Amino acid sequence: MNKPDHLVQMLGIEYPIIQGPMLGVTSPDMVAAIANAGGLGSLPVGGLSPHKTASLIRETKSKTAQPFAVNLFAHELTEVDSDSFEKMQDFLERIQAQHRIPFERKKITDLKFYHHTDQIDVLLAEHIPVVSFTFGVIQPAAIEQLKRNGSVLIGTATSVKEARLLEEAGIDMIVAQGYEAGGHRGTFLDDEGLPQVGLMSLLLLVVDAVSIPVLAAGGIADERAVRAAFVLGAWGVQIGSLFIACHESLASEGYKEAVLASQETSTALTQAFSGRWARGIKNSFMRQIEESGLKIPYYTFQNSLTAPLRAYGQQNNVTDLVSMWAGQSASYAQRGSATEIFKKLVEKLQHHGQLDF
Repeated sequence: MNKPDHLVQMLGIEYPIIQGPMLGVTSPDMVAAIANAGGLGSLPVGGLSPHKTASLIRETKSKTAQPFAVNLFAHELTEVDSDSFEKMQDFLERIQAQHRIPFERKKITDLKFYHHTDQIDVLLAEHIPVVSFTFGVIQPAAIEQLKRNGSVLIGTATSVKEARLLEEAGIDMIVAQGYEAGGHRGTFLDDEGLPQVGLMSLLLLVVDAVSIPVLAAGGIADERAVRAAFVLGAWGVQIGSLFIACHESLASEGYKEAVLASQETSTALTQAFSGRWARGIKNSFMRQIEESGLKIPYYTFQNSLTAPLRAYGQQNNVTDLVSMWAGQSASYAQRGSATEIFKKLVEKLQHHGQLDF
């Protein structure tokens, strides 16, 4: 039995293809569409309240009886430097004034952040079959509880060291996230800097370094890339950017158009919008932050400070104010339903004999 065949049995799906969890883009409709088509849909709930998490899970369940994954953020909460926090607010106030967007100054103590441990009880109660996560390793108690509840656990690694730590923690599978991938980097080790390893190298290295299943992510946009990942030892693939422009996507129309018109050089890594490194289509806000020379507050705080700006951009289709997360192969994204896009990919793989299990 080959590796992709093993994977579909472990996850209870038909095809070894996972829809990448893209917070702000992925909807319950998208997750359900992929699940109903035979893949593994992934519902992103990182940083959301337990109530919102439960609501999204139940909405997804109302649209599919097939298994799907729920994706968490595993970063640790930390304090923020008050000086950088206030200077960033000064900067954002000027930016919002340029766009005539009302600005409401925030106090650090006003901000509320939800940790993955706040969501575990919801996942247990909903009997989620697959729990994936990024930005770190979920806490040992959560690992034990979820496994006892029958969940398969999938972590994210951007280096061999991270992959080995995930395996040592008892995680069942690893997503090897190449440098090409859109959205936030899953990096969680401070002592090795930001790993900038392309998927071809990373996948080979991680497959040889661990004994658990490895999934490939980053720049996978058509059947050729999927086939290449299988040749390099992947058990399955995780695909995100391909679905950004689909009907079920929550991306604004301007965001979708930017993705469809993008080139391989259109994206860059930035901390501007969220405080964490993420790959997205370049725009003026990213440039202004970089030119400001300001110290960007830690992830959760910067993400909260830019939320009103991003919401305005999303609602008014102002792409210069939106975090347009996308990978280096995002131009392969397609219009149409998620089901149609997924089925086209499957049909091409079947034509080449890649899914003959």
